[in-house]
Amino acid sequence: MLRKIRISLAWVFFIGITLLFLDFTGTLHTWLGWMAKIQFLPAVMALNTLVIIGLVLLTLVFGRIYCSVICPLGVMQDLIAWIHGRWKKNRYNYSRELTWLRYPVLILFIISIMAGIGSWVALLAPYSAYGRMVTMLLQPLYEMGNNILAAWAEHIDSYAFYTVDVWIRSLPALIVATVTFFVVATLAWRGGRTYCNTICPVGTALSLLSRFSLLHITFNKEKCRNCSLCTKNCKAACIDYKTHTVDDSRCVACGNCIDQCRFGALKYTLRRRNHQSHQKSRRSFLVSSALLATTVLAQDKKKVDGGLAVIKEKAIPERQTPLTPPGSLSAQNMARRCTGCQLCVSDCPNEVLRPSSDLMKFMQPTMSFERGYCRPECTRCSEVCPTGAIRPIDKVQKSATQIGHAVWIKKNCIPLTDGVSCGNCARHCPTGAIEMVPSDPEDDASPYVPAVNEAVCIGCGACENLCPSRPYPAIYVEGHDVHREI
Repeated sequence: MLRKIRISLAWVFFIGITLLFLDFTGTLHTWLGWMAKIQFLPAVMALNTLVIIGLVLLTLVFGRIYCSVICPLGVMQDLIAWIHGRWKKNRYNYSRELTWLRYPVLILFIISIMAGIGSWVALLAPYSAYGRMVTMLLQPLYEMGNNILAAWAEHIDSYAFYTVDVWIRSLPALIVATVTFFVVATLAWRGGRTYCNTICPVGTALSLLSRFSLLHITFNKEKCRNCSLCTKNCKAACIDYKTHTVDDSRCVACGNCIDQCRFGALKYTLRRRNHQSHQKSRRSFLVSSALLATTVLAQDKKKVDGGLAVIKEKAIPERQTPLTPPGSLSAQNMARRCTGCQLCVSDCPNEVLRPSSDLMKFMQPTMSFERGYCRPECTRCSEVCPTGAIRPIDKVQKSATQIGHAVWIKKNCIPLTDGVSCGNCARHCPTGAIEMVPSDPEDDASPYVPAVNEAVCIGCGACENLCPSRPYPAIYVEGHDVHREI
């Protein structure tokens, strides 16, 4: 019964989180957004104390049930292993814990969080890895299916669906997502939970707690007949039937071993402690608590530099300071809190957000205005972010948040290059920060060109997006290291 409950809950979380990344309308976040916020690493990055305490207590009571129920990447591995198990049964073997790999990866992961090296965090974080795969690989197929339904609905005079653009947001992120999927899928196909128990930093961190969970899988040596079915069906490779032991640090409490045992020799029951194991458990608890506390405290330790990038006139809008979404407070806050899960990217209705190609901030969201601009009334990204990298803001706050300011490039401006009147940037500026003035202050008949009031500009990108100059815009938005209210 416990195994059936676990599988049912795992499907609920897996389907719910997958739909969060697929949904481009933003409606599902009202009902399912909490599923992203209770993921372990996003909760740590957001300093969500209640969720962190809840997950720690969950692990201390049930073991690594988080990995087999809540984590979408863990459930995906179970699904792949189950598919393989339909053809080849009893295929697993016991293997020793690879401590030489697990703990160095965890230490490097924590150092990366403290140092704000987002690329390493994004690559290894299980929730982010799964979100990247869904956004880059599944969402385009989902959108194509939606467009087919929209065309069919329009044919019968129904407008229940609407078409959306299907496009590749970032080729490097697509490649990384593809490679990640094949690596994780191959490991799951061949060895079940190999990724979870050798590479995943969240799994390793929780393993330090699960060693002394209140409930765990235990052997009844008198009933055991050494048939080895428990070992051959343990996808975590943590059961040694010869010595009647279970490695609790790798066990994800899936219940497969209990289901396969024909003699009732395995039970999920209360732990019996002796003095030696209690001391070992206490040391493990102190180590894990110290690692967790270090990671959490690292989020508030850093201070940001309030200086602005030096703005130079240039032909291509390659920003000296990348733009980060309103609510992210600063580039540094984004770098040290964002896990690159792509939830904001997949949900942006204006097609402004895309994964960064910067190695230090790889796959974290950055803004660009080729396909749209950041509308002042839209706060979708701040509503869905589970880590606190983009903090919730309302429409009034967004309209008063300056993430950058517009810069005019004289040699690209159509009134000067083509001798025609324009003013597109001024007409569409939502804050009135752009005014058309004579290019020659002493001649009112001279071509009118834009003048930017930097104190009013919020950096929404409407001017850059709607500038008719091609191939390079005559006006672009330069980012600010630190956002400010105007």
